[in-house]
Amino acid sequence: MLAFIDQIVIPFLSGLYGAVGYLGVIVAMTIESAMIPLPSELILPFAGFLVSDPTTLEPLTGGPWNYWIVVVVATLGNTLGSLIAYGIGAWGGRPFLERYGRYLLIRQHEIELADRFFERWGGPTVFFGRLLPIVRTFISFPAGVARMPLRPFIVYSTAGALPWSMLLVYAGTVLGDNWVAIRHALQPFDLLIAAGLLAGVVAFAWWRLGMPGWRRATMPPELPPEG
Repeated sequence: MLAFIDQIVIPFLSGLYGAVGYLGVIVAMTIESAMIPLPSELILPFAGFLVSDPTTLEPLTGGPWNYWIVVVVATLGNTLGSLIAYGIGAWGGRPFLERYGRYLLIRQHEIELADRFFERWGGPTVFFGRLLPIVRTFISFPAGVARMPLRPFIVYSTAGALPWSMLLVYAGTVLGDNWVAIRHALQPFDLLIAAGLLAGVVAFAWWRLGMPGWRRATMPPELPPEG
């Protein structure tokens, strides 16, 4: 599945960067941060590869690609996309869960628990979530559902996106033509995180259903009637 996505993404990025340069980086990172699976592990190293090649000219400026401009526009795109996902969570996901959450095994008081969690720990959660593959793409949605205050959300989301952008763009400049190797190197982590998230969802559903199988195994056997 990941290889199939990559086969689509790489030609898309090549055409986008060739047409609108830095603006293409903004567009790609906005898409990635708005819960659409366009991996930044390809978006940013590819831009870094272009930075490493002084003969490749950025179409908007007519000059060579610049590392710091790429980092800034990538971080800007990340912030724009995160605001889209936040808005979907706040104005779409929140009303949906309040009305239909019980059918998804999510009760009102659990939504309120999420509110209190993001009120207390939302900043670190968003910041470190931006540094994790897969999680970074979706972390803005639950922040929006919990109605995390917008200003801290923007600050922490941007702060987390900056080192991620710096690292992956720089890695692309170092690897040059082999920039795709970054994606392959991170794929095991993607799969591990995806498996962990899936296991968490399954465990939550099992717990909400009353832990079927566990209680029967731990209940003491019934005593025979006296007499």
